[in-house]
Amino acid sequence: MKLSSDSFRDGGSIPAKCAFAEMDADLGLQHAGNRNPHLTWHEVPAGTESLVLLCIDGDAPTDASLVNRADRSLPENLPRGDFFHWSLIDIPLGMNAIAEGALSKGVTARGKPGPAVTLDGVPLRQGINDYHGWFSGDPAMAGDYYGYDGPCPPWNDERVHHYIFRLYALDVPRLELEGRFTCADVLNAIHGHIIDEAQLIGSYTLNPPLGSRFQDKIA
Repeated sequence: MKLSSDSFRDGGSIPAKCAFAEMDADLGLQHAGNRNPHLTWHEVPAGTESLVLLCIDGDAPTDASLVNRADRSLPENLPRGDFFHWSLIDIPLGMNAIAEGALSKGVTARGKPGPAVTLDGVPLRQGINDYHGWFSGDPAMAGDYYGYDGPCPPWNDERVHHYIFRLYALDVPRLELEGRFTCADVLNAIHGHIIDEAQLIGSYTLNPPLGSRFQDKIA
């Protein structure tokens, strides 16, 4: 099974139009396009009953006390963990692509509704991503963040963040998840049902000096 995108190349930089935040002209932080990237897949194996899509940042700092502080930076060797950005489940075999912006356009304060969503007339479900926890203490932003919300790594982080888009082929037509569920719930629910998987990795940073070096490196 293979997964690809027209929005960014595997191993390349995710564009700001697909990120939650970007730097403005004065090097301040502002909301970005937050469009879900285009994704397409093929060579789905025989026996597949449905597909599941996850997006995970594996470079999220486990200690948030230093995040976005002007007086400190986040060292590259700081302990890291997973931050879930998207889960889309019950994808039928007749679907083999998601258009850019089809399920997310712009930042929605307090999150987009869910879990039910329709794509090209097909009913699907999306889980709550980890912005739910990140914004829990902010009255203006707190809420259930269903579906895709893109990259917003700490602007003082010395590490470029990598975002793994992973597609799973499952042997069940529908996951046994009801009502409100998280991306972590999805990961637990697919255990024992995976036939095959494919992934695509994009990178993103909000650290201006690091961003310049990274763009030079991949140019």
